Amino acid sequence: MFRKFRIAILILVLATVGLGAWRANARLTAWEHSVHVAIYPIAADDSPATRNYLNNLSADSFDDIAQWLQTESNRHGRPVLQPVVLQLAPPLSDRPPLPPNRAGALEAILWSLQLRWWASRHDAIAGPKPQVRLFVLFHDPELNGRAPHSTGLAKGQLGLIHAYASRQQRRQNNVVIAHELLHTFGATDKYDPATLQPIHPQGYAEPQRSPRLPQVRAEIMGGRTPIDESTSEIPASLAETVIGPDTAREIGLLRPER
Repeated sequence: MFRKFRIAILILVLATVGLGAWRANARLTAWEHSVHVAIYPIAADDSPATRNYLNNLSADSFDDIAQWLQTESNRHGRPVLQPVVLQLAPPLSDRPPLPPNRAGALEAILWSLQLRWWASRHDAIAGPKPQVRLFVLFHDPELNGRAPHSTGLAKGQLGLIHAYASRQQRRQNNVVIAHELLHTFGATDKYDPATLQPIHPQGYAEPQRSPRLPQVRAEIMGGRTPIDESTSEIPASLAETVIGPDTAREIGLLRPER
């Protein structure tokens, strides 16, 4: 009996959270006003190089994300004045809870709730209250050659992003941040998780290109630029990416076809 009661309470909580998330997402993807996005930098390790990098970050470090989204919204016929306004918070000393390895559905839900609770206690920032919160963990590339997988959640408009504390990789970091930002708006991945290869046609920047391969640019949610049937490259900057029509529809930049 007690177990059934606990399950009923959990279902009620999830339903309430889900309804709130749907309403928040609907407001964001209407693109009627600028969306305020806060970036919270966090040192993912104890490296002095990482600390130094965080201390020298400025809002300008992420300007190309806002400029890119402005360009893409114009290209899709939604000329919104400043689709996103980015704010940079001071570096956080606490680290967020990381997702469990090989999590099942229940574990993933519980981690999502735990992350949202943690974020609610670490989201102080000057200025307007952010509608989207991106917690970016920076790694010293000398200590960690491969960053963990990043996550963007449409439920709660949260991102947990792994990046490198390197000025040489700043533009590539911003590709990852933009990818996860679009997840918070409701965009879905368009690559094969087993191979990381973009899926044709929705994961291609130019699916009708002839010859189809190699592609010149990457679809942002495809994640990579396809070179041949088994090879693709991570774009060096957002200038090498586009928002494809499927993604544009998912985030409200294109109206659904009738």
